[in-house]
Amino acid sequence: MRILFASVVFALGTLSGPAFAEQDKIAEMQARFDHESNSVRRVKIFEKLGDEELARTRRVSTADDYRTVAQILETYRNNARLALDLLKQQHPNAEKQLSGYKQLQMHIYKGIREVDETLLVSPPDLRPPLELVRQDLLAMDNELLHSIFPHRPAKIPKKDAAPPADPSQEQQ
Repeated sequence: MRILFASVVFALGTLSGPAFAEQDKIAEMQARFDHESNSVRRVKIFEKLGDEELARTRRVSTADDYRTVAQILETYRNNARLALDLLKQQHPNAEKQLSGYKQLQMHIYKGIREVDETLLVSPPDLRPPLELVRQDLLAMDNELLHSIFPHRPAKIPKKDAAPPADPSQEQQ
């Protein structure tokens, strides 16, 4: 009887062990992220934390637990906003601190793709919060792109369009 009990306890421990280890790892990374005061280091931690969160969403979605997926993606969005706000506060000129801005933009783009894939398979009642997460991530992505590439041409003329008339030649 003791051997059977010990076997069951061991089996349950090995089944739940990786899940607890994953949650502990994410919790530890989240604590490091929350306490980091340097914006560029916070972005680097966000990349690792975000990778773990996005991997967790894929694992949880295989069990059809889309409520947990939505919560993880909301946490991802909130962390992205915190990283962006601190980056803008400490380095308002993105051209002088390109690496932090580019790293954050690329990871947020990865998060947008993950939300898009989740929206395709999630139940209808969970789509509105996921769409809000997607909109927020898109807004951050656009903000980062405008910060990274601030000097854009106003309008690019179409190849088919005739060139604008030169007023100096009309008077001659």
